Amino acid sequence: MLQPRSFKYRKQKKGNFKLYVSKGNTLRFGAYGLKSLGSSRITARQIEAARQTTRRKMQRAGRLWIKIFPDTPVSSKPAEVRMGKGKGSVEYWVAKVGPGTMLFEISGVSMKVAKKALESAAEKLPVKTQFVTKPQIV
Repeated sequence: MLQPRSFKYRKQKKGNFKLYVSKGNTLRFGAYGLKSLGSSRITARQIEAARQTTRRKMQRAGRLWIKIFPDTPVSSKPAEVRMGKGKGSVEYWVAKVGPGTMLFEISGVSMKVAKKALESAAEKLPVKTQFVTKPQIV
């Protein structure tokens, strides 16, 4: 599962999302991609589940890029613990995703296979997504 090797501060505040991302919103490596239409927090487990189902649908052909990384820790306290006594320990890691963020990119497979693979990956994610292609230069 994805998580940072090291970090400066172990715990973070929840924060908020920007309205639209200006970086990482275009295809850079692959010919096909999965773009986020809303904002959400995607856990490392969800990213891994989407990656596995994508690779399975592609039958391990082509190349897959994961364009997001879970670098935000989410902490929680155990059940039935009284208020106070500080913040809970880190439970899992999330990637903050805004509308327009490119989540996955694929190349080396046909458009039909890529669309099927990315649609199956989108079912594993908690955000609405859109299948995008690189414009063809004639």
